[in-house]
Amino acid sequence: MSDVFKNMSPVEIEKRSFEIIESELTTDIPDDIKPVVKRVIHTTADFYFEKNIVFSPDVSKNIINAIKSGTDIVTDTNMARAGINKKAAEKFSVNTFCYMADSDVYELAIKNGTTRAAASVDKAAELNKNCIYVVGNAPTALIRLYELIVEGKIKPAAIIAVPVGFVNVIEAKELILSLKDVPYVVAKGRKGGSTVAASIINAYLYMAGGR
Repeated sequence: MSDVFKNMSPVEIEKRSFEIIESELTTDIPDDIKPVVKRVIHTTADFYFEKNIVFSPDVSKNIINAIKSGTDIVTDTNMARAGINKKAAEKFSVNTFCYMADSDVYELAIKNGTTRAAASVDKAAELNKNCIYVVGNAPTALIRLYELIVEGKIKPAAIIAVPVGFVNVIEAKELILSLKDVPYVVAKGRKGGSTVAASIINAYLYMAGGR
């Protein structure tokens, strides 16, 4: 291995990675969302996300303000929760939650004939008012979120909607895109995932001043 690579620190590697990403971008991305797009590309090495992440108006300002106010973050998987920078979150007294493995969520899903992801949204709606929902895996979580929002039962601070997959994924994302009064970040199409979800919320934590 070249000594050039051996002697690079993790910080230097990340810095160089972002320089490469910046040089290979093909579109003029607004400053308020560029750090988010670049971090997703850094996480995935996939420039697909340069053109396929949709941001609602002022979503960056809304999410950063929510973070600075200590708003709870609820994820649809423990993998996404594990990927969130806890030190950055703690700087703003932001708590992170995932209810997917909770026994009462399992029982509620059986009772209602839904997925655990949908049931976990119901639990979050009771316990985490006005939270930021971070969804990287379960389209049924987005569908349930949409239903509760339309019914006027919840109004999230923001939704990060980036589940990956083939069944109901595109349709669920389109539901979130149709919302008028809820800030969102949506990865259109089939691509996404828990790592993408975590990278987006981390980008906002860093933009807010956390590290």
